[in-house]
Amino acid sequence: MTITLLTDYGPHDEFVGVCHGVIRKILPDASIVDVTHGISRHDVRHGAISLRNALPYLPVGVHVAIVDPQVGTERRAVAVRCEDGRVLVGPDNGVLSLAWERAGGVAEAFDVTRSQHRLEPVSATFHGRDVFVPVAAHLAAGAELREAGQPLGIDELALLELPGPIVDEDGATAHALLVDGYGNVSLDLTHQHLMELGLTLGERVEIAGPGLSSEAVVVQTFADVAPGEMLLYEDAWGAVAVAVNRGDAAKALGSTRDSEVRIKRR
Repeated sequence: MTITLLTDYGPHDEFVGVCHGVIRKILPDASIVDVTHGISRHDVRHGAISLRNALPYLPVGVHVAIVDPQVGTERRAVAVRCEDGRVLVGPDNGVLSLAWERAGGVAEAFDVTRSQHRLEPVSATFHGRDVFVPVAAHLAAGAELREAGQPLGIDELALLELPGPIVDEDGATAHALLVDGYGNVSLDLTHQHLMELGLTLGERVEIAGPGLSSEAVVVQTFADVAPGEMLLYEDAWGAVAVAVNRGDAAKALGSTRDSEVRIKRR
């Protein structure tokens, strides 16, 4: 069974390699997929959105997400079986919650903080190595989920709340959820919101961020406008996003996470 890893560990330390090593000591022929280790440090929401976006394109397996600013506190470690058969393992801080919604909801949940599968002694600061990864490896090797920890009520699991857009007769006030490495700004708008606004391909809109108001065109892809022009498009994950062809929309608009972006029809 495949084990996937998503963390904020970054590429420079030994943390990711150690996690791989722990998995292979338990399951030598494990198939491991590194979704990303570039989640912004301590950014639970970034991790949750990235896991949700990636999940439909990953083999059904055991999916580990470690973005854990409260490591060493009383927060729980959890393993969750989703309705589609996937198992999610990570801290109970909301980082898994958008993914299990994408996977059909939670079928059963377990508190694995003191799992029999954890490594001893457990470090206060590296639960990825000592709790999450060994639990995931044993589950991938065929261990029963009910033997990995204590049953947990589904309503006890931590949820992540995302902001929502405001759509009115004049346009929409959206929020920047993510800014990718190209400076493209992913909004909390969907295709359905564009339909509500009556926006179709080729239409021009006014986009206002904290630092700039600019004209943009509703298009399918970057090259549908000239270099340096702003565009509104549906990104690869189904969210409406703002970009500048061969430029940086976040910088142009002055947008950071949660900043408002106003979209008005011209």
